Amino acid sequence: MNAQIQAHAHQGRRVVFAALCGLFVGSASLVGQAAAGPTQNAAAGAAVFGSKGCVQCHAIKAMGGGAGPDLGLIEERRSFFQLAAAMWNHLPAMHATMAEAGTERPRLSAQETGDLIAFLFTLDYFDAIGSADSGRALFAERKCVLCHQVQGAGGVIGPSLDYLSQYSSPMFVAAAMWGHGPGMAETMRSLRVERPRLTGSEFRDLMAFFQSVSEASHGGPMYVLPGRADVGRELFSSKSCLRCHSVRGSGGQIGPPLGGRGLEWSASDFVAALWNKAPSMQAAMLAGGILIPDLSAEEMADLVAYLYSVNYFSETGDTRRGRQLVTQKGCLQCHGLDARGGTTAPDLAEITGLVTQTEVVSALWSHTTSGVETSAGELAGWPALSASDMADLVAFLRGLRQAP
Repeated sequence: MNAQIQAHAHQGRRVVFAALCGLFVGSASLVGQAAAGPTQNAAAGAAVFGSKGCVQCHAIKAMGGGAGPDLGLIEERRSFFQLAAAMWNHLPAMHATMAEAGTERPRLSAQETGDLIAFLFTLDYFDAIGSADSGRALFAERKCVLCHQVQGAGGVIGPSLDYLSQYSSPMFVAAAMWGHGPGMAETMRSLRVERPRLTGSEFRDLMAFFQSVSEASHGGPMYVLPGRADVGRELFSSKSCLRCHSVRGSGGQIGPPLGGRGLEWSASDFVAALWNKAPSMQAAMLAGGILIPDLSAEEMADLVAYLYSVNYFSETGDTRRGRQLVTQKGCLQCHGLDARGGTTAPDLAEITGLVTQTEVVSALWSHTTSGVETSAGELAGWPALSASDMADLVAFLRGLRQAP
């Protein structure tokens, strides 16, 4: 497994930490490589994070500005709508801070908003931080210690896991676990060890444990840079995923459809599910005469970016609750709806371009903060939205103006 991951890390992938810096500030070669397409593009979102000035105020795992919170070190788990709600709730204060610094609030198109959120997803923004203590206990309880060593303690059937501190993306481990899974399963059968199942939380705890006890590389951590949805779409076909799974009505019926599943999963949840389902998936492939594909870490990231773009990880809201919130949150003081409400802002039913989730979030981000004053960090007259509020409002606004 160690050799496999090491090989993945050096097969021409964009994994060196310095490359991430170049992508943040908009490296021409990488941005050109990640031209915006019809889906959310995480690699293009990295360029948005730099070119729109987000990196001047926010860091990701200590890389970037310090005026705002580090988006890679927020402990609680987050979702798409938690991020959208946070952007909305802090918009007046963020606008005021930018005004004081003489910085104009950047405008984000729907494509840029989607790309930016996809970028944060693939860099683990939506993952909670694991517990090293819980991971240490799991390492023993799930019998990992029988085959693998950590700090010289454990078995020698599999590779030592001391090197894992330098791999900061679940995609490295996901690719290795997928490719090495059949061999690991055979070894566990010979040892009469039950193959452990993992939740996303347990996977995060194990990674936290490995990183807490492993000696860091002198070259710094290595990252799989954000996946490319367009490349992932091609891989989904070329790697035979399409023979078993359908997306938006196209593809096989052996496995469940993957487009629009609406799973509130982080990257770690996805990796854990892939580990749990890998034996049955690979058995079905062999039975159907399908060659089990090898996947590099970059290819895994590209596939995940594609699945993210087709709403595999998206959440859903309640349109009726969203209609109620439009009144409860004071939207109709300015906006009209159903021949009632204000006239100082566009009628909600007449606003175009609110078909996708990211189009709605983009419009909310671009919302004016005129007349909203801040005092001691508190917002006057600006309605606070929870994640569920945001999901319901987005569902309602999308339903008002669906594409013909």
